[in-house]
Amino acid sequence: MNPSRNELEARLHYPLGDTLPEPGHSLEVAPGVRWVRMALPFALDHINLWLLRDRIGGIDGWTVVDCCIDKPEARAQWASVFENELQDLPVLRVVVTHMHPDHIGLAHWLCERWSTPQHECRLWISATDHAVARIGSGGIGGFGAEAAAVFFGSHGLTDPDSQAKIRQRSSYFPGLVPAVPASFARLMDGLEVEIGGNAWRCISGHGHAPEHMALWCEALGVLISGDMVLPRISTNVSVYDQEPEADALKLFLASIDKFRPLPADALVLPSHGRPFTGLHERIDQLHDHHRDRLHEVLEACRQRPHSAAEILPVLFPRALDLHQTTFAMGEAVAHLNRLWHGGQLRRERNDDGVWRFAAVDDQASGGMAT
Repeated sequence: MNPSRNELEARLHYPLGDTLPEPGHSLEVAPGVRWVRMALPFALDHINLWLLRDRIGGIDGWTVVDCCIDKPEARAQWASVFENELQDLPVLRVVVTHMHPDHIGLAHWLCERWSTPQHECRLWISATDHAVARIGSGGIGGFGAEAAAVFFGSHGLTDPDSQAKIRQRSSYFPGLVPAVPASFARLMDGLEVEIGGNAWRCISGHGHAPEHMALWCEALGVLISGDMVLPRISTNVSVYDQEPEADALKLFLASIDKFRPLPADALVLPSHGRPFTGLHERIDQLHDHHRDRLHEVLEACRQRPHSAAEILPVLFPRALDLHQTTFAMGEAVAHLNRLWHGGQLRRERNDDGVWRFAAVDDQASGGMAT
């Protein structure tokens, strides 16, 4: 029997125990590194943000890592942080690990709020994620609407209610990220950014976002992992309409292996959950998790051809709302695509326009084409 989520989590260590930052306040997790936790209106109900003491151009202040969504409640939480936690110092720059709304939503507001004639508060992000976020915030489909409905329909999510709701979600991304700063400083894999006198090395990741950037500080033994390594839940790894044949899961698993050379006792600061140690253990757990899910998908497709929508009960036995279903569909396609690219599945699009996947050793597949 596979270990439960609680059993896996017990193999990690949480230096702060169950202690969480109070709303509008922060906790120091390492010298010059403070943890802020903000509420989200989703099933994943919080995001961790980080304040790093900094000095740029002779000005003392803070670097902010990640931002929360642009909603009045989030702005109010930030206002409390400004009042309680900045020690009367300014925010000097905004680092965003990736372009998802809970990470970049308020970047434009923070940069505008803290820019002065003497110092421009700049957004730091990968070029790929900056470009994709700009497209999304501009309302070009909003990463929903017609293209998403057609894509999910091609993978079996064809019921009229879901199709109608997806088409109505054209404002989803710009509703949470209404703007993205036009100018930015580029983060790239291997780049070292000096923050507060310490070097923070960028480690790129793929599969969850186009070009995610984690930050490793050897001097402090701290990894800001963003969404690439989370302590309790598995990172969402999805395929969507913009790149329908992507092998996102292969990219993700290769990306988390880039953290293996880091020390076993590194303090991991994730975007969701609590700071923990046990990085190598968690990487192994994530590999095991996806290996098991791939096995389950392959076994189902040996029984009969499956679409992504038909695989959902295999990967997600619980009930899902539409918001969760769109993420789950992306994950289902990612697992099917991994097996397809790996040569274990073949796929065929039948007269109903739906892709179905069957095992290559399934003689009952009727000669399904690749």
